[in-house]
Amino acid sequence: MQLLPDISIDQKLKAASPNLTLGVVCSSVTVSKYDSSLWREIEHQSVKINSQINIEAISDILQFKELRSLYRSLGKDPTRYRGSAEALIRRVLQGKGLYKINTIVDINNLVSLETFHSVGSYNLAKLNPPITFRIGKLGESYKGIGKDNINIADLPVFADQLGPFGSPTSDSERAMVIPDTKQIMMMIISCTGLQNLSKQLHRVANLLSMYAHAPKEKIQIYVVD
Repeated sequence: MQLLPDISIDQKLKAASPNLTLGVVCSSVTVSKYDSSLWREIEHQSVKINSQINIEAISDILQFKELRSLYRSLGKDPTRYRGSAEALIRRVLQGKGLYKINTIVDINNLVSLETFHSVGSYNLAKLNPPITFRIGKLGESYKGIGKDNINIADLPVFADQLGPFGSPTSDSERAMVIPDTKQIMMMIISCTGLQNLSKQLHRVANLLSMYAHAPKEKIQIYVVD
């Protein structure tokens, strides 16, 4: 079954971040509540981050610097609207740990911890392609996962024919991955171009195969730039 939706990056957003690139993985999955082996990987990566990164220098990490620059160019304060990867790593460095949600969300977070890129995971059954990565419009908002309504005006947002559903900061409830989700799209949002992206996408494929019973030969990978 063809899973790959039509995805594009709006030219106004691309002009604000010329190296902006999306790495996309689509797959059939089985969502579980918890996997102990996956959490050992997350804990191992958390220990590694704590041994290598000082929280005072977190803003010097290239991936965070480039996403912050994009937000500033759109008129958004990146200390108020943090990228999800930076927020995750700050939690780790502050000793707060990560929430256990389900295996897809946990894989999503592990990929962020490994790549320092914001990563979004979406239930394909709840999306109505084509999908555009664009700048949020005045008055647009959505109910964030575990949050109140988020003002997404001037944020980079993913939108389909039903409207916006995700951003590098926080995703909407509409397309969230839940236990009965059967097909997902996981996107690595890179403001640093193609560097290491192919390797990172194949890492996603391996994680989905190991921890979400994704048929490895049917996992679909592509890049949008």
